[in-house]
Amino acid sequence: MTTQTGRTGHAVHQIARPTGYPTADAFRLVETPVPSPTPGTALVENLLLSVDPYHRGLMDGGEDGFELHTPLEGRSLGRVIASRDPGLAEGDLVFHRAGWRTHALVTAGVDGTRTVRPYEGVPLEAHLSILGGTGLTAYAALTRTAALREGEDLYVSSAAGGVGTAALHIARLLGARRIIGSAGSAAKVRHLTENLGFDAAFDYHDGPVGELLAAAAPDGIDVYVDNVGGDHLGGAIDVLREYGRIAWVGAISQYNGDRAPAAPRNLFEVVHKSLRLEGVLVRNHTNLQAELEEFLVPHLRSGRITTDTTVVQGIEHTVDAFLAMLNGANTGKMLVRPTP
Repeated sequence: MTTQTGRTGHAVHQIARPTGYPTADAFRLVETPVPSPTPGTALVENLLLSVDPYHRGLMDGGEDGFELHTPLEGRSLGRVIASRDPGLAEGDLVFHRAGWRTHALVTAGVDGTRTVRPYEGVPLEAHLSILGGTGLTAYAALTRTAALREGEDLYVSSAAGGVGTAALHIARLLGARRIIGSAGSAAKVRHLTENLGFDAAFDYHDGPVGELLAAAAPDGIDVYVDNVGGDHLGGAIDVLREYGRIAWVGAISQYNGDRAPAAPRNLFEVVHKSLRLEGVLVRNHTNLQAELEEFLVPHLRSGRITTDTTVVQGIEHTVDAFLAMLNGANTGKMLVRPTP
């Protein structure tokens, strides 16, 4: 491999398998030479990196998991600084998955690599949040999986996170009547209602989720976007109206080996109420990307909706950002700017 003479980059390697909640000593920041592009590849300098809950599961290894002592994978936004790929030109803005590093070699069309159209008046952070996989997940969950209709009531768990905030904005544009959110602190609950515009919100530490949700939505809900699983899912099943729909995005309550029931004890209510529960995998909905941008960009430009992100500065703080995200320290999508 040829290198960019005299240039050094950095990458985050996983060096051990975590047990339960990950700790910083399972990772290492490694200096790496910045490579020169080979035929069919382009060199990108990463501008923004994404840290996501799904990374936790991949850290356990297995067939689809991360290898040790190699740079981790992650959604990233980069700028092409040298290219031998006819599909990518120097200066192009590129979405790709070779993240958790400052530089990467990518190929157009491989592993989801694609050029990104910058929009005047829309921050670059949007392309890894509400216009990226996070927003696409929320959009697919609401428009395809749950088929939210105008005038319906929605509950979103982990509502202050990336998918949660995107779900709020998208549901509001789709005409939802009442939107209820749950979060893990009183400060986040205030943020949901006072800054983001949720109609009601609660701190799930304040009691049984089902009781808190029933108090926030006394007339019930039609749709639940589930980012948590566990007792949040069970509580939502109790409060859903007949023919309600659940778009199950994630189960962050169980990612770190926490003990949780395999299924809610009230699961038969899915039958009794004729509910529908369906999982959401964003990779099955990449065909909606152009539709998502057409739907959201005018509202981002007008300021009707916002890009909700927490941005950590410096590649050396990538692991800190990841651990903080797992601990719920972020509001909106957690991102890292490798070079401050």
